[in-house]
Amino acid sequence: MGTISTRVPEDLESELEAYLESERLDRSTAVRKLLAEGLEDWRRERALDRFTAGEISLTRAADLADLSVWEFTHLVEESDAAWVSSDHLETDLEDL
Repeated sequence: MGTISTRVPEDLESELEAYLESERLDRSTAVRKLLAEGLEDWRRERALDRFTAGEISLTRAADLADLSVWEFTHLVEESDAAWVSSDHLETDLEDL
């Protein structure tokens, strides 16, 4: 397991301390959990952006987001992004 060390502003450290108490976690576990959640959100946003820009297919975007196709379609619907096009449909049909 790798090690990450960083300096944070005092207000962020205060929020982290409140999180530690609320979740009853030690500092390392809490930071790992928050980092994993942040990266998960980033992966999903990146996949959604690339999909709605027409760069990748629905199935590829779902893979990048680490979601099933159905879970990813719900994410797209929640974002109110227009996502149906003949290019997407043809690529997705080929992938299936």
